[in-house]
Amino acid sequence: MDELDFSKPAQPRPQPAAAPAPKQVYNAAMALEFFRAGGKPESAAAGTKFFEENEKAGFLKRDKMYLLMEGEVALVAKGKVIGIVKAGEIFGEMAAISESPRSATAMAKTESRVIALDDKEFLKALAVKPEFALMLMGMMILRLRAMIARLAQNHALLAGGAGESRVFDKDMVSALAKGLGEQATVRHGAGTSLFKEGSAGALAYVVLDGRVAVSIQGKVVEHVGPGGIFGEMALVDQATRAASAAAETDCALVAINRAVFINLVKANPEFGAALLSAVAERVRFIAARVK
Repeated sequence: MDELDFSKPAQPRPQPAAAPAPKQVYNAAMALEFFRAGGKPESAAAGTKFFEENEKAGFLKRDKMYLLMEGEVALVAKGKVIGIVKAGEIFGEMAAISESPRSATAMAKTESRVIALDDKEFLKALAVKPEFALMLMGMMILRLRAMIARLAQNHALLAGGAGESRVFDKDMVSALAKGLGEQATVRHGAGTSLFKEGSAGALAYVVLDGRVAVSIQGKVVEHVGPGGIFGEMALVDQATRAASAAAETDCALVAINRAVFINLVKANPEFGAALLSAVAERVRFIAARVK
């Protein structure tokens, strides 16, 4: 099936040849611009704990993500140093975007300067620098592709069962469909193959109605219902599809390319935050099955 580019309504075009996934997707300059758009630098003395392992956000304590401008920060899990954050790098982003418990303790090894963003500041920065969402997703997707390849090699893809995902609430889905217009909606009958594993891809799809099955090596690993999204890995890194997708029921989908994604995040930062959270949870889920 040909995919459609909805940055220019109702103008079909063939899929472009897949570009190889970049080995490095982190852009320190972009990260600095992003964090400066939402927060201000602050100093931290050596020994300062930014967050602790298994810590979870609550009503009075929000999770934050950090950009280290100067100094070094140690990441410690179960009493062992598992990583050192250097100047120009970010840390704490996984818990901040997924609202999961912290997987490690972060402590300043030396006197440091950081910019911290809470959830409101993060959304503010996304509206200014929506490209950061693509970069952060790209970092997570590199991990996802490696883990999926490992699971496939070990024939462990069905461990834990295939769940149904929903990323966006009804209001957001409705606003998305209305904003992109009727010409952006495509409909498929039950049993239709939407794309194949290993094929070129550059679009993601949000399900308006119906249900889609996502499979790897012929094994269903996820069901996507209304408000769910699939195909986002190829949207971000423009590499070949890591999975196949087929309509389980009659369904209506909205296709999104990179240009549309950037515009959506800029206009509605909550859209980008919801998708980042979904990808982060997927990383955690897959990582648990790899161990």
